[in-house]
Amino acid sequence: MQRKVASGAGWLVMCVLAGLMNTAVAQQQPAEDDYFRLSRFEIPKGIVLEAGAIEPLPDGTLAVATRRGDIYMVTHAWDDDLKPAEFRLWAQGLHEILGLSYREGWLYATQRCEVSRLRDSDADGLADEVQTFCDTWSINGDYHEYAFGSPFDKNGHMWVVLCLTGSFGSDCPWRGWAVRIDGDGRMIPTCSGIRSPGGIGFNAVGDVFYTDNQGPWNGTCSLKWLRLGSFQGHPGGNRWFSLTEQGSKGAPAEPQSGSRIVTEADRIPEYEPPAIMFPYQKMGQSASGIACDVTAGKFGPFKDQLFVGDVTHSTVMRCALEKVQGHYQGACFPFREGIGSGTLALRVTDDGTMFVGGTNRGWGSRGTKPFSLERLRWTGKVPFEILQMRAKPDGFELEFTEPVNAETAAKPETWKFSSFCYIFQSSYGSPEVDHQEPQVTSVKVSDDRRKVRLTLNQMTRGHIHELHVAGLKSAADLPLLHDSAWYTLHYLPQAE
Repeated sequence: MQRKVASGAGWLVMCVLAGLMNTAVAQQQPAEDDYFRLSRFEIPKGIVLEAGAIEPLPDGTLAVATRRGDIYMVTHAWDDDLKPAEFRLWAQGLHEILGLSYREGWLYATQRCEVSRLRDSDADGLADEVQTFCDTWSINGDYHEYAFGSPFDKNGHMWVVLCLTGSFGSDCPWRGWAVRIDGDGRMIPTCSGIRSPGGIGFNAVGDVFYTDNQGPWNGTCSLKWLRLGSFQGHPGGNRWFSLTEQGSKGAPAEPQSGSRIVTEADRIPEYEPPAIMFPYQKMGQSASGIACDVTAGKFGPFKDQLFVGDVTHSTVMRCALEKVQGHYQGACFPFREGIGSGTLALRVTDDGTMFVGGTNRGWGSRGTKPFSLERLRWTGKVPFEILQMRAKPDGFELEFTEPVNAETAAKPETWKFSSFCYIFQSSYGSPEVDHQEPQVTSVKVSDDRRKVRLTLNQMTRGHIHELHVAGLKSAADLPLLHDSAWYTLHYLPQAE
């Protein structure tokens, strides 16, 4: 059979048309930078800015503390062009600062060994007063004994989470605890069971959360709620109940290694299961700083949600929480990748700017820089995303930032679920276990096409429910910016 070959002009026309089609497809594919623009500060030579904490100050400067024990004041941090930004050394000689908070003229810095407060009383640009605010816990020089500090909460307390000595034990008082510090600097031991925090912060109503990392009694990294008096899962620091008013009798029961989280939560009343578990490697490997969007829409459509960093993946994740049977749980989503170093410190300011501090010393990271300071801002364009994922007795309700294509959304095969959990054990980490594949049995799209109610043939308490919706389109025919979600289902809602 003879085939007709197109002329040179014909081939040219075909190539042009193909190029135009490819360009149109490429233009339709959403990218993170279209919605949340990343800007990088140029850090001057000679400054090692391993940023461990960030705090905006009333005079319009940005305080950035480092793991090396320095505090820098950064000017022009909110300018559209970051080239004029200047880094001025304000204090030095502190010990691995992983918390900053401004209050009544003082800058409070959480070090490994204490919370100090500093101020520049003669206005010469250098801190000249340094006072110990609280140093009731102990330190013995182990590399792992980090201390992460929060701002002051709604009751006037600062919270500090204290890493264990190494991964398994607590060699000096209060390691493996969350403590509160009142306005007079008195320490109040509050929650036991901490392993290796990476950050601490508040949600929109002022409840306190911290991130803990994979290791003993932690199958993967997670976001945990510091419910007053709770036990967070690692018994290594429970020996210090002997120093409390209740004494050793106040310690919670020891969890059983090899069990499951919900089994132990039902058995141990003090135990508060993780609110959100970040599937290992799928969502990150070292959860870190926490920031809440309380800007009422200045940072985009994710009002009152939490953002969590990951050092290894150099990312920022997004978390949508709800309360079920008195406990926080919810879903995590990818949000922004491409941070220059390992994401550590996060801070969202009132104008809708997220500052991100990075470091990778001691921790490997996808971001190749040894340290970084960057800024994320919403461009004003609304991405097509899963806004909320809420548990129901027999499935989930998904809410979207934009109306969905009703025809695609109504097909059960659009929604791909699997589920699994981790072993609750004293050895390091856990593989995924107890895999299941829930099936979508019915789909209901709301009249405004912003919500989709999914009914599943099984909902397994204690499992992370993994969702992929690669085929879903918006009413404007755009794919999801991120098409995956992971919901930590420790408690089932009551039947409606």
